[in-house]
Amino acid sequence: MAQAYRYLARWFERLNDDCGYEQWSQYFLKGLQALGAGKQGLEVGCGSGAFSRALARAGYEMTGCDISAPMLSEGMRLAAEAGVRVRFVQADAASLALGKFDFLLSPNDCYNYISPERLPAAFRHAASSLKKGGIFWFDLSSEQKLRKKIGNNVFADDRDEVTYLVLNHLCSDRVVMDVTLFVRRDDGAFDRFDEQHTQYIHPSARVREVLCSAGFEVLRTEGHLGEAEEGSDRVNFICRKQ
Repeated sequence: MAQAYRYLARWFERLNDDCGYEQWSQYFLKGLQALGAGKQGLEVGCGSGAFSRALARAGYEMTGCDISAPMLSEGMRLAAEAGVRVRFVQADAASLALGKFDFLLSPNDCYNYISPERLPAAFRHAASSLKKGGIFWFDLSSEQKLRKKIGNNVFADDRDEVTYLVLNHLCSDRVVMDVTLFVRRDDGAFDRFDEQHTQYIHPSARVREVLCSAGFEVLRTEGHLGEAEEGSDRVNFICRKQ
């Protein structure tokens, strides 16, 4: 089984074209402005760079980092197509060392890929990557989403060029996702690609504790796009480096 996003990278944004990238990006733009964040930003776990491109278009100096080389290649291609300038760097979110930024943004579950044992180090490295008073804004798939909606369920998306199938297995503190892609070739036949993802369940109370230990003040938590946290599939943690 291949590592996460080795094959999915090429198709990720197209398969997520119903997630509301534009509205989601505006949510961050308004929030960063209200917080008085500076202009130099790092998107952690940037994937193919949808949010970095949106922030760069709005005048931010963006760096995007991801552990997946195929995702970064796709990010560079899409940024060039869009005519926006984003610096892309391969880096592990659990061991960042890319300089000092005004804010770190990490949407769409990046820190769910980090095990509970590595989370304290990940938050310490996030703190060391921020200027004093810098903003750390990330989200997690909520515990209820992973346990009740994702775990032990099957999801599929069948399109002309690609078919996506994922079988999810709930374990005690994680969901293991077996992903299969069937990609149409020019001759009409399909190639099959398989990869595996693991997302860890991080209870919000524990995340708050680890953030405070890493030197962050948690300004607020909220659900997706600012909705109520209770019942939301995502929990946003908006923090400031002390």
